[in-house]
Amino acid sequence: MNLIDTHAHLYLEEFNNDREQVIRNAIHSGVKHILCPNIDSQSIDSMEKLCSSFPKICLPMMGLHPTSVKDNYKVELEIIQNKLFGEDQKNYIAVGEIGIDLYWDQTFYTQQVEVFSQQLIWAIEKKLPVAIHTRNSFDQTMEVLNDFKGITGVFHCFSGDVAQAEKAVEKGFLLGIGGVVTFKNSGLDKVVQAIDLSKLIIETDAPFLAPMPYRGKRNESAYVTLIAQKVAVLKNCSFEEVCIKTTHNASKLFNLAD
Repeated sequence: MNLIDTHAHLYLEEFNNDREQVIRNAIHSGVKHILCPNIDSQSIDSMEKLCSSFPKICLPMMGLHPTSVKDNYKVELEIIQNKLFGEDQKNYIAVGEIGIDLYWDQTFYTQQVEVFSQQLIWAIEKKLPVAIHTRNSFDQTMEVLNDFKGITGVFHCFSGDVAQAEKAVEKGFLLGIGGVVTFKNSGLDKVVQAIDLSKLIIETDAPFLAPMPYRGKRNESAYVTLIAQKVAVLKNCSFEEVCIKTTHNASKLFNLAD
């Protein structure tokens, strides 16, 4: 069975000692694509090097993460713009990881909104989907999205309730389901049961948020199978059906060969 890990940061230092083996593990587990969102200017080189080294497996996104929005955000944003529109632009599959994060720090909230909005404009211009990070900021994120038409994408690592999930889906977005769905009392079980499988895609967010039984340890793309198995239980369907449908959903959203 083929699966797509729709969100993983395998270029980070946590994988410096065994990156190639981690990718081999994923392939052995049936993962055919690993989608790699950018974080900021400091991660671009390592992200693009990974995707160049494994061009048929690791596929790049380009964006500025909300937690990297600081005093120098205009400089960072210009770098992202040059990557998306400059002479050396790559074949990015999405604009991401972008959004609003009010969990770690609210100091730069206004700037986060500005940066998020600008990157949505670029996504529309490039006709690319977006990978949205939203933490403690669902309402604020939706408020920004309501000013834009023609945006498609995913709410990465969705952790909201059923009502929020329905709003996101109604807006035309998919929900990225990660390892948190395997955590006891996460509440994501109700979301997965309430939302049609056609609106879900699977992700790891490696190296973060490893699913059970690896919770608290380094996550990796091979563990996407554990997430798909949990979704199958919650949807009362086969693991194969989850693989087929979520892979189709991701392939369609990111314009990949299904």
